[in-house]
Amino acid sequence: MKLSFGQHLQQKQVQTLAPRMIQSMEILQMPLTELQERIEQELSENPVLEMRDDDPLAPKEDDPEAAPTRDLDQKELVVDEAHNNADDFERLINLDRDIPEHFDDRPRTSVNRVQEQGDRVHDLMANVVDRQDSLQEYLLHQLGELEIDDATQRMCERIISSLNADNGGYLQSGLADLLPANADASQMELAHKALKIVQDLDPPGVAARDLKECLMLQLTPEMPLYEELKVLILHHLEDLRDNRLPHISKTTGWSIEQINDAWEQLKKLNPKPAASFAEKLVPNVTPELWLEIDEQGNPIVKMDEGPARNLYISQYYLKRIASGKATPEEMEFIRRKINAAQWLIESIQQRRSTLTRVAQAIIDHQRAFLDNGPEAIEPLKMQQIAKRVGVHVTTVSRAVDDKWIETPRGIYSLRKFFVGGTQNDSGEDIAWDAIRIKLQEVVDKEDKSQPLSDDEIVKRLKSMGLNVARRTVTKYRIKMGIPSSRQRRDWSKHK
Repeated sequence: MKLSFGQHLQQKQVQTLAPRMIQSMEILQMPLTELQERIEQELSENPVLEMRDDDPLAPKEDDPEAAPTRDLDQKELVVDEAHNNADDFERLINLDRDIPEHFDDRPRTSVNRVQEQGDRVHDLMANVVDRQDSLQEYLLHQLGELEIDDATQRMCERIISSLNADNGGYLQSGLADLLPANADASQMELAHKALKIVQDLDPPGVAARDLKECLMLQLTPEMPLYEELKVLILHHLEDLRDNRLPHISKTTGWSIEQINDAWEQLKKLNPKPAASFAEKLVPNVTPELWLEIDEQGNPIVKMDEGPARNLYISQYYLKRIASGKATPEEMEFIRRKINAAQWLIESIQQRRSTLTRVAQAIIDHQRAFLDNGPEAIEPLKMQQIAKRVGVHVTTVSRAVDDKWIETPRGIYSLRKFFVGGTQNDSGEDIAWDAIRIKLQEVVDKEDKSQPLSDDEIVKRLKSMGLNVARRTVTKYRIKMGIPSSRQRRDWSKHK
């Protein structure tokens, strides 16, 4: 290897993304709610960006002297992109730049705008769900009503603090892990005593160390088939899971009917007693696309523009910079802010155009799904839509990400329409979703006393013209939550 100092010429191609392209991709990928938050942020940080109900450039009937200002040389206001928009890219790094002090006469937020913001805050507060007690708070409140000594109470509190509602309220760590490393027998005895107290609290089954203990904690002598339930929980949970009822019958001497009756009672117990305390994050789905049917009966994609349709550049600042009275500092500030506002408005317009074209191409391809239902959905890849719309496949991926459309058959994610598939005996493309529907149909119609094996399901699907491998049937059966043939067997009907 030769090391030397010197100057060398090297020719190579380097692909760079201009800030404008970066922002367009970011805006395209945003769901509607995130886009609304972005607009609110820009409105609060960019004084030249306004949200109005009317177009400020449109002539007003009650003001004959008012003239449109579209002849303003706005090209002069845009920073030269030959320098990769370096000045405007600064706003992505320094969004909190202070507004010059001599802008005290800039237009203030209108009363209507303030009212709108107040209404949004009021609606948000009105729709906040009252927070329920956490699992720890609920248990500690019960613990505080008991008369126990301080040492036991502290140990109970330590046990309660280790519980997690997300796993159903089980005590996953051992009692020894909650004690000091040099704990003696008396401290371990205290821990067992405290655990018994916590396990007696509501909900029944909380702080159990495994499923068997959780179910036993919920049993009471007053329950129907109490003795049978104890036997099933202590000795036959795995047999019930695998539907080995004949083995249970042979071991216990009970009939299949007795076992089924006890099993039904067992199903009334809660294997995750504290699950109701876990936070349930339900995503707020807001479809910004919907379908309208034209005169020829064709579905046409429409889009909700939301607050983006009312974004304008402030006429005050346009006139200020055109008057020639602004200082160099003002000129630089206004130009940068106007350029940033134009970028945002144009990026949103580009997002609308791309999203509607992509969605329309998807709907045109999946017309059979809209007409006939999920079983008629057709295989579709993003490459097909990209080719039809004339964009890159990554643009399609960003456009459909977390976007929802309202159809006559319900609200669907745009990604729902992209499915893989195979071919039937006639060479027609069949989507995997359609095959899953047929698989469920075959299982629903089978004789439960002699349920079909995966090989037999393959033969049934083949008779319907669907060539599917056995491993594929097994894969989708498990994914759909369909038990194996042994687990599906109804022993009460078995002869």
